[in-house]
Amino acid sequence: MEIYCQTCQKRVGQVADEKIPVGRPARVKCPQCGEQISLIRPTPEAAPEEGAAIGAGADDPALAPPAEPARAIPGWGETACEISQPMASGMTPDYDFTIGAILSEAWQKTSGVKGPLWGAGFMAFFAIAVLAIVMALVVRMLDLETAGVTLGAAMQVTITVAMYPFMAGLMMIAIRRSVELPTNWKMAFAYFSYLLPVVAASLMTTVLSFIGFLFLMFPGIYLIVGYMLTIPLIVDRGMGPWQAMEASRQAIHKHWFKVFGLYFVMVLIYLVSLIPLGLGLIWSLPMFFMVSAILYREIFGVSEKT
Repeated sequence: MEIYCQTCQKRVGQVADEKIPVGRPARVKCPQCGEQISLIRPTPEAAPEEGAAIGAGADDPALAPPAEPARAIPGWGETACEISQPMASGMTPDYDFTIGAILSEAWQKTSGVKGPLWGAGFMAFFAIAVLAIVMALVVRMLDLETAGVTLGAAMQVTITVAMYPFMAGLMMIAIRRSVELPTNWKMAFAYFSYLLPVVAASLMTTVLSFIGFLFLMFPGIYLIVGYMLTIPLIVDRGMGPWQAMEASRQAIHKHWFKVFGLYFVMVLIYLVSLIPLGLGLIWSLPMFFMVSAILYREIFGVSEKT
């Protein structure tokens, strides 16, 4: 069944008929305008024409949607999907969520993202290890013990800086998984072109959060939570560092305590996963990425270029 929103006058998605309960309407939220859309599963004796849809406020179930690319609603269907919510200047998205729903979906989708995330992590660790061994051999062969300290410090700075776009890549893998798009470990290394804005945003958020901690601690916690979605906004939406920081903070501000509760529960899950010799990290770390990815999707949607 095609999903058509009468408020937007657009086709906004597609869902398999069997996912809609028989005898009662199902409701989804339009990713464009936020209007509730009622979906009614047609009975065999009164099935509407193919492509028919019921939109918010629609009286004619057979109203044909305009011919433009469809975007699937998150959580519906089994195939790859792309969604996008417009972000007007000075405005923040209207959204809501439940902590239990995000945690449940994150756990379910962890099964499809563990391989790419851990594969990327292993490759990054392997590259760093090889680099360290090569540098140590060069220092020993050329008898550069004094210069070795400087080289070691330079390598440490280089690795630290490179970790920022790498972490952005891991986040984008999770975001793609949140909308059922294919993923692989190589994607973690595909966002180094965003090195400067990602590093700049990370430094600014760190400095501002530290200053916030100096003032009775709560401002620092507020900013850490508020800036959680800065990096994906830079990479997925192409925003500048400060623009992304403010867009993240203003959007999360609407439901700050709920977002804080979500991450608080996730931190508890992470701590518990450390108990059995850290084996639980195999699941808890990918789940942490998925929680952020699903939260990002619920607030901002996912751009078509992802």
